[in-house]
Amino acid sequence: MASVNEDFSKFFEYWLAEQDRYLQALREAAAAAPPQTAAEEAEEEGRLRMLIERVVEHYEYYYKMKSESAKRDVGKMFTPTWMSLTEKMFLWSGGWRPSAAFHILYSKSGLQFEPRMEELIRGLETRDLADLSPEQLGKVDELQRRVLRAEKEISEVGAMEQEKVASSDMVDVTHAITGMMEEGEQGKLEMMEPEMKRRREGMERVLERADGLRMETIREVVEILRPMQAVHFLIAAAELHLRVHDFGVVKDAAAAERNVSE
Repeated sequence: MASVNEDFSKFFEYWLAEQDRYLQALREAAAAAPPQTAAEEAEEEGRLRMLIERVVEHYEYYYKMKSESAKRDVGKMFTPTWMSLTEKMFLWSGGWRPSAAFHILYSKSGLQFEPRMEELIRGLETRDLADLSPEQLGKVDELQRRVLRAEKEISEVGAMEQEKVASSDMVDVTHAITGMMEEGEQGKLEMMEPEMKRRREGMERVLERADGLRMETIREVVEILRPMQAVHFLIAAAELHLRVHDFGVVKDAAAAERNVSE
């Protein structure tokens, strides 16, 4: 049977390739000529909504497979060998921090705002994130506050689970094993399994909550945006993810080459 590392590494590469294909579809949709009639506008909206839903479902598929793999070995989800060292630096509870979605949204909005300023002053719709309405900004702000509170709760629960590795039960067991070793007996490390099983189950629950919040954040941000705005947001999110991954892979390969030459 393949290990969790092997299985999820293969899945992750496949998933990234699919994400790149969806990125190309999103960019094509964003570059399409604007509709000229009400019928064309309705047709475009239906087409965009279908594309957006497929992209969001692609994220859901990732978290579904991740959850199934975590049931086999949750530790691998917190120390993912399929990610580069660069990506691992930014991990929070086994993945990206949900509130990063708001930084992506605001950053992309700011980048698109400046070159479209004249159009916005004239009251024209830019069909991207440059013209977020006051109502949309209010909803985004409310969602961001809610997500930040949830992140704080998950971080606190995760910290408590990590601290439990030093609980009185764990200390008793490790003391007993050490005593056996000092008396010349072989320390039975399997005595730790019941306590470690509880710790793994606790961290699995933390991962489940964190991944749930990540997915919920994506869905709610997309729901606040108009279809074409959601396309631009999903483009920015995919570009960031894929390019950071590519950069990390290149850096890791260069580091490995240096180590071999030394």
